[in-house]
Amino acid sequence: MRDVDRVIHEPARLRILMVLSGVQWADFASLCRLLKLTRGNLSVHTSRLERSGYIRISKSIVGRIPHTQYRLTPGGRRALDAYWAAMDEIRGLGKPGSTDGA
Repeated sequence: MRDVDRVIHEPARLRILMVLSGVQWADFASLCRLLKLTRGNLSVHTSRLERSGYIRISKSIVGRIPHTQYRLTPGGRRALDAYWAAMDEIRGLGKPGSTDGA
């Protein structure tokens, strides 16, 4: 059985990755609003996802206002796919014919 990726398994990070998997990029304000996360909470979770190589963070200045954008990396997409495959394996454990030995 596959190991569950603990970085992705945290609910806020999973929600961030799910949003980013459906768009080309998302900005900081949109993610805060959509996911109902505080600014600090979003910053902490996106930093962790960036350190893991799952997302790319781009910062710029628009006018005089900082603008931060997030994008899912190819490695992040592969990790998310592997996460769902692990979840499917776990879901299958309780079904008749599973190989859990029960």
